[in-house]
Amino acid sequence: MSITLPGPTLGVVGGGQLGRMIGESVARLGVEVVVLDPTPDCPASPVVSDQIVADFDDADAVHELASRVDALTFEIELADPDVLAEASAEHDVPVQPDPDTLRTIQDKLVQKEALSDAGIPVPEFVAVATAEGLERVVEEFGGVMLKAREGGYDGRGNVPVESPAEAEDALEEVGGNAMAEELLDFEREIAVMGLKGADGETRTYPVTETVHREEILRESVVPARSDDPVIAEAESVATDVLSFLDGRGVYGIELFETREGEVLVNEIAPRPHNSGHWTIEGARTSQFENHVRAVLGWPLGPTDLVAPAVTANVLGDVDETQPATLRGVDDVLAAPDAALHWYGKDDVRPLRKMGHLTVTGESPEADPDAVLSEARTLRDGLTFTDS
Repeated sequence: MSITLPGPTLGVVGGGQLGRMIGESVARLGVEVVVLDPTPDCPASPVVSDQIVADFDDADAVHELASRVDALTFEIELADPDVLAEASAEHDVPVQPDPDTLRTIQDKLVQKEALSDAGIPVPEFVAVATAEGLERVVEEFGGVMLKAREGGYDGRGNVPVESPAEAEDALEEVGGNAMAEELLDFEREIAVMGLKGADGETRTYPVTETVHREEILRESVVPARSDDPVIAEAESVATDVLSFLDGRGVYGIELFETREGEVLVNEIAPRPHNSGHWTIEGARTSQFENHVRAVLGWPLGPTDLVAPAVTANVLGDVDETQPATLRGVDDVLAAPDAALHWYGKDDVRPLRKMGHLTVTGESPEADPDAVLSEARTLRDGLTFTDS
């Protein structure tokens, strides 16, 4: 391989915060980025070369994007795998990860069935389409997490159902056809950012503990505060997942650690993931840079942990949508071990992800609990309200 700079132009379907961080990560490598996103002046627009304003599945727009770039990828599962495959073939532009992988992952039921068929451990699950069917499943499992088969994210499309009486309202909330998954009494949620490069090379980042409330990720803690056998099993399961998936790039592999120490796959995202934002400051190569390296077929960067790190998400603390003005930033900027990331969204909504901050330990021996405490204190000092 011979690489020259400035580098190629990368097309990204999606220009949200992930597209923004992709653009930020590879500008220094001379890689130009063009994004496709339906929101004018999307969050990525200030840091990339250009934006095509169109829906993620707009065939004409995806073909226009393909005609202008040297490689394609996506940062949102709402991309259309058929359109991506057609544009890739017509314009002789590679798209990574493989559209077939996106097609499998877009439907949570199809994803779980494929993982189960591959022998990868998952919670018990079943398809449900009627309230009566859901009632029976709730009685059988003693409670379920009801998930919309397509389109759910950041807690949307996920509804816990603990009694048959809740079935009809829950099914209506997720919009009909759904998947019901056993409601686990897990020890913690963990995640592994996996990486597939050229010639089948795979790497993983250190296992991350993910802390959720209201089905929304609040903090990521690395290294995860799990026992060594659980860490080893999580890495093994993640490696099996990477072998099962087709296409180069980063994969966010979300996992459950059960009370018995088992590791089960929750969901997979075929792209950089919020669980891996800590890698910008906490790893030798960020997930965003490594995603681009993998998509382009370049050598992968090291995934080693620099020091214990915690990412705390900055969520909308307002009661209704309003223009976004973040207050209390001074303390974060004054903290020598903290880094603030602003996603560039114009409006703040209740619990909308508006940014994140990452705190890294002073040394590799730093206590993750202390780093988590500092991250929470700094994050909780931020607000979008003026009171």
